[in-house]
Amino acid sequence: MCSGFNSLKLALLKRKSVTPELTLTKGVPVMSVLKSLIWVFSCVLAMPVTAQMPQGEYLDGKDSKVGVVLAHGRGNSPDGNVVGPLRRAIHKDLGFHTFSLRMPDPGADSPDSPELAASFPEAYQRIQSAIEYLKMQKGVERIYLMGHSMGGRMATGFLTNNPTAPIVGFIGVGLTAGGKEPVNTNLNLRKVKLPVVDVYGDNEMDARAASFRKSLVSENFTQVEVSGAKHDYRGYEKPVSDIVIEWLKKREGR
Repeated sequence: MCSGFNSLKLALLKRKSVTPELTLTKGVPVMSVLKSLIWVFSCVLAMPVTAQMPQGEYLDGKDSKVGVVLAHGRGNSPDGNVVGPLRRAIHKDLGFHTFSLRMPDPGADSPDSPELAASFPEAYQRIQSAIEYLKMQKGVERIYLMGHSMGGRMATGFLTNNPTAPIVGFIGVGLTAGGKEPVNTNLNLRKVKLPVVDVYGDNEMDARAASFRKSLVSENFTQVEVSGAKHDYRGYEKPVSDIVIEWLKKREGR
C-alpha cells in the first residue's frame, strides 16, 4: 500500500524548503505537494508498532492472555534461584507467558546508598519494556509482576512510580526493607493498591521485614510463611512455586 515510500521520502527531504514555496514549484501545484506529504505521514502511521524484546529468559505461553514478569535479586540472574524455578513452574502448570528480566546491578548493598537508588530508573525501563513486549508482540492482556529481594525493591518502586501501569497483581518473595522510597519495599507496598501475595521465609532477615507488613494483610494482601527457608530459598523452590501458583489460580478464577 505504501510502496515507493523510501524514494518519495528521500525526494521530499532533498527539497530545500516546501514552506516558502506555497504557490508553484517548477509547475507542481501546492495541493499535489501537500497530498504527497499527507500520504507519507499516513504510511508512517500505518506501519506496525513493534516492541523490542528486552534481555532475559522468556517462555512462550502461546495463546494464553496472561503473563508474569519476574525480577531477580542482587547478584542473581534471570534463570537463577527463586526466579528460575518459579518461571518454569508457572509456565508448566498454568501455561502462562513468563519473562524473567536481567535486572541492573545496583553496585551497592546499603539501602541508604545513592548509587542504589540511581539504578532504579533503568530497572523501571526494563520492566516497562517487558510489559510492552508481552502486550504488543504476544497479545497478553493480564500481566503480573514478581520480585525477589532487590528485584522486589525495584518492582515495587516501579509500581509506586507508575500507578497506571497495566499490572494486575504483585508477587513478592523474600522482600526486604530499609532505606527511603523508592528502595524501601515496605514503604512502597503501602501505596500499591493491587492484589499482593507476600511470600517470606522464617529466617531473621525475611521475617523481620515481613513483620512490618502484617498491618497490610487483607482480602487483597496475602502473607504466606515458608518455614525453614533462608533468603535464597534453595531447597524450597517447590513450596514457593506452589504458593504462587495457587494464588495465581485464584486470581484468574481457575
